Amino acid sequence: MASFSTTATLDEPQVSRGNDGGAPPTFGGGDDGDRSRGLPDYPTRLRRARLGLLVALTPVLMLFVSFTSAYVVRQGLPTLDPRTNQLVRDWIPVKLPALLIVNTAILLLSSVGMELARRQTKLAAVAATTKSAKGVAVSGEGKTPWLGMTIALGLLFLLGQWMAWKQLAASGFYVATTPSSSFVYLLTGAHAVHLMGGVLALLVAGLFALLHRSVTTRSIVVDVTGWYWHFMAALWVYIFALLELAK
Repeated sequence: MASFSTTATLDEPQVSRGNDGGAPPTFGGGDDGDRSRGLPDYPTRLRRARLGLLVALTPVLMLFVSFTSAYVVRQGLPTLDPRTNQLVRDWIPVKLPALLIVNTAILLLSSVGMELARRQTKLAAVAATTKSAKGVAVSGEGKTPWLGMTIALGLLFLLGQWMAWKQLAASGFYVATTPSSSFVYLLTGAHAVHLMGGVLALLVAGLFALLHRSVTTRSIVVDVTGWYWHFMAALWVYIFALLELAK
């Protein structure tokens, strides 16, 4: 009895062989050109950046908490007078320059501009990802005048702080004059250094715009810097209230 058998050959699967194979998998869709580079989608990148900012702010917060504890404790500690060999209270309250009130208003106004810039770039990034997902050409343009306003006000605040330090020196309070004046310079100076970091981050965001980087990348930089800026503004209000009320 004759038997018949058939043989079938299966084509070897092809993966990304020029124009013949299938396209390799990519991360989430529509990210204004970032998809072609294999980067995660915009919401994922934004969450990671915010988490990184939270981790970075933790030691900054702990630093100023330690400064506050030292400030409060030092107020009640007497010191030994070598001339009389007695414990005396050497804490002399420092009259803060009125210019610090103006500086506070400037920084709060810059925080408003920063929030407007953050929302503007975020809306542009969301619109870009939506258009990219639909296959619509995306323009990387997007001017943020609020970003320039924030940079200008931030630099103005730092200039105002410098002028306030000069007024303190003119009134006889230098860094090593009294323990109270030392803490004034320490707290305000440490805050100014951290705020300069925010100004540099904003300049980087502006440079990205000039270099026509993707709108999603610029949005992430501005968003993270915006939350950092708000933190610096709230921190300054706290420092100013501490120096003014806890004398």
